[in-house]
Amino acid sequence: MEQSNDVKKIHESKMLSKAELARIAGILPLTIDRIERGKICRLATKRKILLALGLKVT
Repeated sequence: MEQSNDVKKIHESKMLSKAELARIAGILPLTIDRIERGKICRLATKRKILLALGLKVT
């Protein structure tokens, strides 16, 4: 199953590379790549990415 997302658009607007976002979030760059391609991921991973991008988790 795939899902759409705006991860690439958001991290690029914040001038962050995949590697930088992954480092800040504490995950692998490969995980960021998979998410950008629409693959599903764990809720905990989504939370880490949102926090790394400075977005609210509600």
